[in-house]
Amino acid sequence: MTTATKSKTGKMENSEFHEFFVDELKDIYWAENHLMKALPKMKKAATSPELAAAFDKHTAETQIHIETLEKAFALLGQKPVAKKCEAMAGLLEEAKSIMEDTEKGTMIRDAGLILAAQKVEHYEIATYGTLRAFAANMGHTDVEALLSQTLENEKATDIALTTLAETTINEAAVAE
Repeated sequence: MTTATKSKTGKMENSEFHEFFVDELKDIYWAENHLMKALPKMKKAATSPELAAAFDKHTAETQIHIETLEKAFALLGQKPVAKKCEAMAGLLEEAKSIMEDTEKGTMIRDAGLILAAQKVEHYEIATYGTLRAFAANMGHTDVEALLSQTLENEKATDIALTTLAETTINEAAVAE
């Protein structure tokens, strides 16, 4: 077991917990990069222009999340390295299955795409919320602030998807 030392900034370095934290940042970095590749496919599969626009918006936001994680790595003196995120890999595989199993041009497909996107959002919300708490506990206040911004953005995306589903998509899917 390594000895935890606090630097002048209060950051715990060379501790197992710090290493675990960095490892989990690598995991979500992989997740965001792979989501970045999946979102344009989800946009293309969307029927409603509103859902396609939501995927466009989230693609731009995901790029910012990637850049924010790169800043967090830099603040921690780490290179931004991705470690395969099995959870995101599974969620994106499920999204792909939804696209394959639903008929093109239907609101049922859109309802399924929102389901898949919200599963991703909830995973990201859980991850960023926990990583933010970890950063706070170790005194990484600068990294905590970055992760808080991303967390709030993920929550807003989830709310926007819920609103879209509840105001138009789900009702239209039921009518098909």
